Amino acid sequence: MTPSVGGDSRRRKVGQDSTTIARPSATGVASYKGLISAALLATSFALFASLGVTPHVAAADDPIVPAGAKLELLFTRTAPINGGLTEGPAVAPDGSIYFTDIPLGPDKGMILRFDPATRKTSVFTADSGMANGLMFDARGRLVACEGSDTGGRCVSLWDVRTGKRTVLSDRYEGKRFNAPNDVTIDERGRIYFTDPRYLGDEKRELEHRAVYRIDPDGRIAEFTHEVEKPNGIAVSPDQRTLYVADHNNGTDKIDPDGPKPKKGAMTIYAFPLAADGGVAGPRRTVIDFGAEDGCDGMTVDVKGNLYLTARGTSRPGVLVLDPSGKELAYIATGPSQPGVDKPVGLPSNCDFGIGPEIRTLYVTVDKSLYRIGLKIDGYHIPWAK
Repeated sequence: MTPSVGGDSRRRKVGQDSTTIARPSATGVASYKGLISAALLATSFALFASLGVTPHVAAADDPIVPAGAKLELLFTRTAPINGGLTEGPAVAPDGSIYFTDIPLGPDKGMILRFDPATRKTSVFTADSGMANGLMFDARGRLVACEGSDTGGRCVSLWDVRTGKRTVLSDRYEGKRFNAPNDVTIDERGRIYFTDPRYLGDEKRELEHRAVYRIDPDGRIAEFTHEVEKPNGIAVSPDQRTLYVADHNNGTDKIDPDGPKPKKGAMTIYAFPLAADGGVAGPRRTVIDFGAEDGCDGMTVDVKGNLYLTARGTSRPGVLVLDPSGKELAYIATGPSQPGVDKPVGLPSNCDFGIGPEIRTLYVTVDKSLYRIGLKIDGYHIPWAK
């Protein structure tokens, strides 16, 4: 969950090796474009609202998106809760899609379940602990990152058959987590999760906003704090790279008496993974979004391509990159709307289906859930037999 604030004048940069935040240069830089007039913006809003979907026009030679493919609207919030967004789509072993609905303020967050067979969405739990990112482990259990702002501030485990919730971890070295945000799991069953902080008045106990790892035996380790505000996270199919979105939008309320934090890194980092689940070497910058808001959640396909939910108002959508940072495709989720106070069409997370939907990408946008058919299979950890 990443509220938007203003930024600096950096531009985005791809494929640079770095141990610090990447900065732009004249080479390898791609900038977001598309300033539009107020009249055109109003027309775009009206068109999107009337259709209920966001059209996407792919070129015939697009390697990812079939020609004529478009986002299909599946769900929009109707519950009487305020603010926030939908998040965390995660495919279950039965092919259904679980996702979160995160409000602002005192309202309870929910975990919802979309059934592709019936096209119906039901409430799995009406009190999610302000869960954000989700993922199913190899045993079919739902792992949830519960955030702050009256949330559980923990990583929890749900038995989706019984509805029973268990707290896997709520602290590191005796100190409460800031606000667990998003999660990924490798093929050895190790859980990696990000712990930034965007909202809430809870007292901060940990020095860093870091990435952590929970091993199958329950031990917890800090993977890295070489990030400003970690958000989306994914493991590459070959298990050699952990991708982390650094989404520092400048808001956190961690120190309410201090000056307002400035907007910082909007970057995707690639951390080499060691056999023991630790960091094997220097991180690499895959893309720097510069002044634009960057990526929230992410996923990968079987070829290792990254699907990034880019929240920049000039070009909101799912940005598909190869592991080097080269752009392969772009799926618009909203109109170009730089400078708008209340932007629409901002994506928050994505995941592929399984079985007959292995090439279907599910995307949470604003307070809705969409899907789109693609040309390539999504990657998932193997389910236990």
